[in-house]
Amino acid sequence: METRVHPPVAAALRLCLHGLLLGLLALTAVRAFADDGPHPGAVTAVAGVLAAVYGAGAAAGSVQPGTRAGAGWLAVLGVLWAALLVLSPDALWVAFPLYFLQLHLLPTRWGLPAVAVTACAAIASFLLHGQAVTPGTFIGPLLGAAVAVATVLGYEALFRESERRRELIEELVATRAELADAERTAGTLAERERLAREIHDTLAQGLSSIQLLLRAAERALPEDAPAAAHVHRAREAAQDNLAEARRFVRALTPPDLANGSLTAALERLSARSTTSALTVRFAVSGSPVELPTPYEVALLRTAQSALANTVRHAGAGRAEITLSFMDTSVSLDVVDDGRGFAQDVPAAGATESGGFGLPAMRSRARSLGGTLSVESAPGQGTAVALTLPLPAGRYGREAA
Repeated sequence: METRVHPPVAAALRLCLHGLLLGLLALTAVRAFADDGPHPGAVTAVAGVLAAVYGAGAAAGSVQPGTRAGAGWLAVLGVLWAALLVLSPDALWVAFPLYFLQLHLLPTRWGLPAVAVTACAAIASFLLHGQAVTPGTFIGPLLGAAVAVATVLGYEALFRESERRRELIEELVATRAELADAERTAGTLAERERLAREIHDTLAQGLSSIQLLLRAAERALPEDAPAAAHVHRAREAAQDNLAEARRFVRALTPPDLANGSLTAALERLSARSTTSALTVRFAVSGSPVELPTPYEVALLRTAQSALANTVRHAGAGRAEITLSFMDTSVSLDVVDDGRGFAQDVPAAGATESGGFGLPAMRSRARSLGGTLSVESAPGQGTAVALTLPLPAGRYGREAA
């Protein structure tokens, strides 16, 4: 059975509905005596029983929209009202609060037929009691039913729209909090990477040059020269500070790189990204060489960003990450067989619509003198390629 759960009706509306139904029942009983109608005692008794059943159901917590208890309660009310219709034509007016009860407690597919049957019963009561048949005989109950249906269905539409907006607002608030956390994390990681790069490229390089100069000076001086001991101590101090600078660089390195090589980090990334819907493969081409920390960070971050886009937006079933070492450069290729996107979409627009992050990848590539290329077409998958020129001497993370 279809269920429909509503929030509690406002207290004022509930009181109005209770008052309307009980007032109409009281009016029916009073008119049975005032108009010297047939069976006034029976009318009063049935009206009283109907009022008692209505009050019991209204107070019962089990009578809720879409429940069997609510449907059973309405059935008992309908039977008693039909009996009252047989006894008194004035019971016709009780149909109007019944419309609202039926539409509120029953699913729409049952509520609308119940309202139609109630309206037909109200019209039939005119004919049963020999009342004068006029256009109002048919228009009144039908118009009341139409107003009740329009009111309840309109309220339900407004309620659904309100719920959708509430859920959207909650989702937006949660998304904003997630974005704020992600931005803080990204900012922290970016600052760590920047500090590692600055220490490596400035302080560590300077200390390494000082150490080399002092070593040359130490070799040029006689061992018994007074200055030789000072030069030796200065060289050791420079060496110790260089080692300390390298420890700082390692501490600021992303965790995926701090615990192993770039190749191992990319293998772990591929394994973590593989699911039942997406298979990610990793391969190395050429002879691996040690790379500076900024290079490893750029390659890893680009792979993470490109693969994240594949998972979130591409709908791909297969993706491949290839790390290629060449004579003068190193390149990273991330290829998927997903839905792709139009190449004529500007990078900034892509970021706003789908979060591709292409500007960030290109900025990272430019900062190291490299290039980033993207090839994609709707239904043809996407290929992201980052190429970085190898630094002179191919020094690694431990090299100065």
